[in-house]
Amino acid sequence: DELVPDADMFVLFSSIAGVWGSGGQAAYAAANAYLDGLAEARRARGLVATSVAWGPWADAGMLVEENAEEFLRRRGLTPLPPELGVSILEDAVGRDLGCIVAADADWTRFAPAFGSGRATTLFDEVPEAVAASGAASPPEADSDTTPLMAALAGKGPAERRALLLDAVRAGAAAVLGHAHADSVPVELSFSSLGFDSLTAVDLRDRLAAATGLSLSATLVFDHPTAQALAGHLADLLPSATPGDTPVANTLRPVADPDEPIAIVSMACRFPGGVRSPEDLWDLVASGADGIGAFPTDRDWDLAALQETGAFAAEGGFVHDATEFDAGLFGISPREAIAMDPQQRLLLETAWEALERAGRNPRTFQATSTGVFVGASTSGYGTGGRTEGADGHLMTGMAGSVLSGRVAYAFGLEGPAVTVDTACSSSLVALHLAAQSLRNGECSMALAGGVTVIVGPDIFAEFDRQDGLASDGRCKAFGAGADGTGWGE
Repeated sequence: DELVPDADMFVLFSSIAGVWGSGGQAAYAAANAYLDGLAEARRARGLVATSVAWGPWADAGMLVEENAEEFLRRRGLTPLPPELGVSILEDAVGRDLGCIVAADADWTRFAPAFGSGRATTLFDEVPEAVAASGAASPPEADSDTTPLMAALAGKGPAERRALLLDAVRAGAAAVLGHAHADSVPVELSFSSLGFDSLTAVDLRDRLAAATGLSLSATLVFDHPTAQALAGHLADLLPSATPGDTPVANTLRPVADPDEPIAIVSMACRFPGGVRSPEDLWDLVASGADGIGAFPTDRDWDLAALQETGAFAAEGGFVHDATEFDAGLFGISPREAIAMDPQQRLLLETAWEALERAGRNPRTFQATSTGVFVGASTSGYGTGGRTEGADGHLMTGMAGSVLSGRVAYAFGLEGPAVTVDTACSSSLVALHLAAQSLRNGECSMALAGGVTVIVGPDIFAEFDRQDGLASDGRCKAFGAGADGTGWGE
């Protein structure tokens, strides 16, 4: 730009990644967005500049890998023939255009998939895109004659749901390229099975054709398991016989804002080997001490830590905090590594709390159950202990996901709130849960808090402030109180 300010032509080759993003290519997208910005800056100074944000080219460039072109076609991007690309370039330069996008988009595929996970206004001035993204799937003209609808005719509610579940599993298996519907677990989330925005729209189209229903492009995201999706379809389809249609439950605010809230179940993890409310009672009743030595399974440099101060190397630790049954929640080992241990503990204790309430935790799916969590960011993932977990670290470390992951894992549709008010976080979460119940915002609530100490820095930092108790134990309201003791 500085070397050729008076050039007759200044042409930049950008990419559509800089216009609407590209998953896993943030740096590439940013670099191309810069090229577009450079062209705009030159033109603002009265200089020539043209930037072409190219879509994929056929038989060239980044599409030389096998199946790359077919992959893009399925997502609604048809690779440009080189002859057409050259013609577009000649036209752009000849007419002194500024920043343009040159891509062959099949809007019926691309627009619904692009907007299925989040709202976007990017294509609001493209009529074809607006029409494609705003419309739900078209129903079949003779839907009553489809094999699925014929099979549903005359069946009772239970049989209809079973047939719809089979149809959803078969459709999901076909979309993912599996040979059998049995490869699609009924309670595993579609995202865990490998669904993305394109395959979600593909499954939507198959189910729309089979049922004759007009279905949203966000169908798979709104009903994230085969079980939930089948139930949703059953609710949408007309009942086989009069009286079969269930009456929808509606929330109403409780008239008395002080009406007591019933606690129907509990689950917990505490220092001293406590893994249940009964264990906690035994610990308290026996007068036992839950404070113990620093854990040895967290890769802490205990020798170096002791050199930084003379504090007691003790605290209240949940010694199995590093363990996690990822398979129970349909989470891959790679993603589990990226997850803050606080997320893992919340998932396990949430499962136990629901189970101890006398119900299968899976049956809470699609209920207006809220999740209210008091927690602080642990700092997990910042110390280099998450090698190989790229792609999952953002959700693995985010405080908002502490409550959100529980809601998603169990398919809960009430509020999901994470609150950090330091030592009062759990109490505030409980207060918010009670308010939400009384206001009719949820019908049931999971409320609690979590703390896992992922590194020893907090001990060294408080020691520098003379804030640690000499023996690692709090003595609240006691004459011998000499500082805090950290625990989980």
